[in-house]
Amino acid sequence: MFIALVIVTALLALIAVNSGVMKLRKNEQVVTTIHGTVGVPMTALPVLAALEIAGAVGIVAGLWNAPLGIAAAGGLTAYFVGAVIGHLRVRDTRGVAMPLVPLALSIAVLVLRIVTA
Repeated sequence: MFIALVIVTALLALIAVNSGVMKLRKNEQVVTTIHGTVGVPMTALPVLAALEIAGAVGIVAGLWNAPLGIAAAGGLTAYFVGAVIGHLRVRDTRGVAMPLVPLALSIAVLVLRIVTA
């Protein structure tokens, strides 16, 4: 079970760091989707990036410290639930698929970290 946790954690961490870096670099597709479609202010992009990167660091460190891993996975789950809600709020059915994969991975990390704690 712990090996599954390590694999899912690594995958989610890579996705979260990549997403955060794309926000910091103001990637055109990210800006178009998050700012243009969903309506998130540009000033929020560094905050969102920091939350994703901190969550990634937290879940990786959480492999050695279960309470930290649980907290970080819970935070990432809340973050991606918020992203889904943001897309649904503006009826962006095409864009809502983007946060669903990391949301599912966040839930998986949370459950696996609780079970293996």
